[in-house]
Amino acid sequence: MKIGILSFAHLHAEAYIQNLRAMPDVELLGIADDDAARGQHFARVFNARYFDSYDALLAARPNAVLVCSENSNHRALVEMAAAARVNVLCEKPLATTLADARAMLEACERAQVKLMTAFPMRFSAPLTQIKAQLDANEFGRIYAFNATNQGQAPLQQRAWFVDKDLAGGGAVMDHTVHLADVLRWYLRSEVVEVFAQTNRILYANEIADARVETGGLLMLTFANGVFATIDCSWSKPPYYPTWGGLTFEMISARGVALVDAFKQNLTLYRHATQRAAWDFWGSDANQSMLDEFVAAIRAERSPRVTGYDGLRALEIALAAYESAAQGKTVRL
Repeated sequence: MKIGILSFAHLHAEAYIQNLRAMPDVELLGIADDDAARGQHFARVFNARYFDSYDALLAARPNAVLVCSENSNHRALVEMAAAARVNVLCEKPLATTLADARAMLEACERAQVKLMTAFPMRFSAPLTQIKAQLDANEFGRIYAFNATNQGQAPLQQRAWFVDKDLAGGGAVMDHTVHLADVLRWYLRSEVVEVFAQTNRILYANEIADARVETGGLLMLTFANGVFATIDCSWSKPPYYPTWGGLTFEMISARGVALVDAFKQNLTLYRHATQRAAWDFWGSDANQSMLDEFVAAIRAERSPRVTGYDGLRALEIALAAYESAAQGKTVRL
């Protein structure tokens, strides 16, 4: 199976290229990027074939592509891939507007190609264990979740994350969708109300001219009565070992489950001039996600995470922005 990467704007592309090369019977076809300097740089770094346009890569007839562009450019690339009858795994958030997300779903449905949203937390070993216990009713009734998906303002990794036109927002857009998707998956229920507050206190000096929020707290109410809070803030300092993390407390009739998706790591201290780093020794959720994407294509079935899941998670993030702007609860 031949797979290409459309854009290296998103830092996850650097991990995905290694994941693809670890898969049997999968060939990394190459990469294309509308930023030629960026694309050529990563082609050299990873010894990959560079295509001078997205059309050129798609003309090479890949079986699938990974869309790793800036968020606002997802729609154009997904529609190009669909027109070429190529399956797509698209980075999160699926889009920056619901209109774009719906257009992407419709384009892939018309072309009869797969559209998977990059939600690797669906494949995190700690999270899948809790999901299995939920499905076996080991916790009894679920009452609430207290969740965090925090991190650094990704200025050092990719500055476009703090450009509202390219990213669609700040911390809320960046970090709400993972947990929104996990909670929908866990509860098999949809969010019916969103209340949110945001601010720009964190990283105020570093991104003083930005139009994006750096702190956010959401409260979600689900149709089944469960409620959840999500702290999606860019609250980690620049010297923190990694850019993010995902945790939650799940309160149930039979106790509390405490989950940390990134606990399987060692903290490495290399040199006084280098910041500490996390070296993961546990399972690789990205690898499992790409394994599922390839398996779904080969089996001609829908992937376990779909474009529709990306649409619903985006809907929650956008409702949070509306709530924060209006200062009131938004119903979905």
